[in-house]
Amino acid sequence: MNRASLTAEYMALFRALETSRPPGFRMFVDSDAAAFLHGARKLLYWIARFHGLRLVEELLDREAPGARAAGIARTKWIDDEASAALETTNQFVLLGAGFDMRAYRLTPATRATVFELDHPETSSAKQAELRKAKRGLPEHIRYLGIDFNTQSIAEVLLEAGFDNSRPACFVWEGVTNYLTAEAVDNAVCEIRRAARESVLLFTYIDRAVLDNPQFFFGAARLMARLQSYGEPWTFGLYPGELQSYLAARGFELVKDSSVAEVWQQAGRPSRGTRGYEFYRLASARVR
Repeated sequence: MNRASLTAEYMALFRALETSRPPGFRMFVDSDAAAFLHGARKLLYWIARFHGLRLVEELLDREAPGARAAGIARTKWIDDEASAALETTNQFVLLGAGFDMRAYRLTPATRATVFELDHPETSSAKQAELRKAKRGLPEHIRYLGIDFNTQSIAEVLLEAGFDNSRPACFVWEGVTNYLTAEAVDNAVCEIRRAARESVLLFTYIDRAVLDNPQFFFGAARLMARLQSYGEPWTFGLYPGELQSYLAARGFELVKDSSVAEVWQQAGRPSRGTRGYEFYRLASARVR
């Protein structure tokens, strides 16, 4: 890959659009998300700002049904869970950080030491955009390039000053579905060894969608689009096996739900625009 991830940029677009909603009608605020937009995605954002947010939302929902709702719902859920976890720990690890700005915008994260791990191209693109926007790179954030399929998370963290004698909150958002089964297994085991009493917040996809995307709302079109980006999905878990999968690797499952459920719980429509039932959010604790 010789560029930043397109899926990471689309996530930034979804967050920027949500932030454009009036107070009281948005799930979160990410004032920096628009800084990471280019080309068509930047144009869509400016059209939304000056000519109609609803128009752009409807266009995106028609082209990729469920994608925007899924991105917004997962951001909201992880924001809330991470903020709660960071009340009792001051180490925050973002695995596959993309253009995530939680280290800046979540108040508890500004008091923590933050380790952002991502593909070197995406990490470099993020830092370049922050410098261009004169946003600055705070000392409490450490940007670390990594290939999750070949490098050790634990080793990369330790080299960057991570303290494995203290607990941490790990966020693994939008990553597992792009890895091999072996890479996911290795990463979960390394997170387990990395710190005591740690919390892991992560996303995963229902394994069934990889074999039968036509059975799930929005899946077939989404997977074709990802294939065209050169970012196909490769890994999933059946929700019914998640608890035993985690237990075998030293974790206790705490929560597991779909982004569609989070979308509806936030008061958004259950018909028409909605998140993916097959895209899931989970939290676990080191046993």
